[in-house]
Amino acid sequence: MSAPAVPGAGERLMLIDAFKAVASQLIVLHHLAFYGPMSDWTHRIAPELVAWFSQDARMAVQVFLVIAGFLAARSLAPDGVLRPAPAPGRLLWQRYVRVALPYLAALGVAMVCTELARLWMAHDSLPAPPDLWQVLTHALLVHTLLDVDSLSAGVWYVAIDFQLYALLIGLLWLTRRGSGLWAKALVGTVVVASLFHFNRDADWDSWALYFFGAYGLGVLTQWSTRSADVWRHTGRWVMAALVGLTLLALAIDFRERIALALAVSVVLAWAQRQGWLFTWPRSRVVAYLGRISYSVFLLNFPVALVVNALFTRYGSADSLVQTGGVLLAWLACNLAGAAFHHAVEQPLSRLGRAPR
Repeated sequence: MSAPAVPGAGERLMLIDAFKAVASQLIVLHHLAFYGPMSDWTHRIAPELVAWFSQDARMAVQVFLVIAGFLAARSLAPDGVLRPAPAPGRLLWQRYVRVALPYLAALGVAMVCTELARLWMAHDSLPAPPDLWQVLTHALLVHTLLDVDSLSAGVWYVAIDFQLYALLIGLLWLTRRGSGLWAKALVGTVVVASLFHFNRDADWDSWALYFFGAYGLGVLTQWSTRSADVWRHTGRWVMAALVGLTLLALAIDFRERIALALAVSVVLAWAQRQGWLFTWPRSRVVAYLGRISYSVFLLNFPVALVVNALFTRYGSADSLVQTGGVLLAWLACNLAGAAFHHAVEQPLSRLGRAPR
């Protein structure tokens, strides 16, 4: 028997495309501001702007976390009950293939780019030459758990995303014989534990429980707003409780990243209830940037390293010239991401799609 269709599953989620487009560009600009010598020159021209991108723009990761939870709930259990699907191990394998194969290909590109950049500059943003253990732990997505040096900036997120997906599947599997209320209660409990405890302790930042507060906000938002009936009977109260508990957690220990995650979840809730989740913004450019956001995320650091190295070796020691290099690197990251999306990510990701 085929799995029940998810309402709107065949449509583009335009608002989510927009969120991903903006968040991915902020991550690119964060890496350009934080790594490489070109940003030091740009800092002389616009110190406050570079400082903001260097320190604060990385919070855009919270947008990805909320969206990831929202989409995972929509595909795995749109009504709170695990859909008829392969066993949890099979689901995880499909997820690994879809997410990790493009990621592993990007790591290969990153290692080549790093060695290329090393020919033209010496800088502390260049990762050390990898060893077999590093490559193996990255391939298994356990490098963050084992505190192994990263082969590329930002790849910790791929490992965390896989952990979060696995944790959600585990929670859904535990409540598979009950109603959706059991799943919502269990997920809500883990969200509260994350917001009030795990997310306040940096020692947990290599584990899914640290990030499940933001991820679970996305999950519960999808469940609470998925239909008019759900919203009328229980959804509005679940969202009110979710907002209230998150605000209480922020009152106890204010964290800008959690405040941003809450804001994104509220916008998603409002958009889904009002119907413009699928209709706004109508922009082909924004939609395209959203579609290629994962590839841009994976490729931006190694591409930026090469451009930094080229401008360090051949560019003049001038703030305007080096700032031009930053802008060129930003463009190159998006072009490389677009090429990688079509040539690598899409073909590899199809291997992990469950047969209909």
